[in-house]
Amino acid sequence: MRLLSLLVALVLCGPGPTLAQEWDTYVSRVDRFSITFPGEPAVEDIEWPSEYGAVFQGRVYTVRQGASRFAVTAIDYTDAEARHAALTKNVSFAGTVYWQIDIMASIQYAATKFRQREGSTVTYDAWHYIDLVEGHQLQLTNADQSQTFVGIYLHENRLYIVEGTVPRNAAPPGLFQQNLSFLDEAGERVRHREIYSNVLPPVTQQQGGPGAAGNFGGTAGGQGVGGR
Repeated sequence: MRLLSLLVALVLCGPGPTLAQEWDTYVSRVDRFSITFPGEPAVEDIEWPSEYGAVFQGRVYTVRQGASRFAVTAIDYTDAEARHAALTKNVSFAGTVYWQIDIMASIQYAATKFRQREGSTVTYDAWHYIDLVEGHQLQLTNADQSQTFVGIYLHENRLYIVEGTVPRNAAPPGLFQQNLSFLDEAGERVRHREIYSNVLPPVTQQQGGPGAAGNFGGTAGGQGVGGR
């Protein structure tokens, strides 16, 4: 009987993978954020085609726990002006203001990608903020009845997409969703005293472009996602 108890203790307490990984704060100095993850995330470099024809660099930080998936996508828009200046554009989208429009539209452009996700139904879709940084929040029910909880935020010209997917009837991933923080270049947490909006300096629109008349919708190559 004593031997059986010892074997049970070794199974429960011994080394090896556990059913539930430990939640801990993960810090990305390069993408300037911290968040609570259930384990060390895998990091993948990606390219992000923007709404207005530029391609930006980004990374996806992902942890999988059983049927659940927790991910942060960080897209760097800080070099938007240079990237747009290097593009050959349709004359309708050649104005200097479009690099700024690309940044300011990035939250809703990312949200539209979720709204258009095949097989998913949006059950919540509204303005949101976290750590006093404004953004947008969505909830989706997917084809397999799993649920995806999304938060999208823009801070210092960096776009952050927080996405937690859990099986049907599982608890919402609140510990993950509610613990995003933004960091400065020294890796310190940024603390705002009022609602933060990613405001850009004024840019003079090139004369004669359609943007001067407010015709901003669409991509550099044509019709945008819901733009007019």
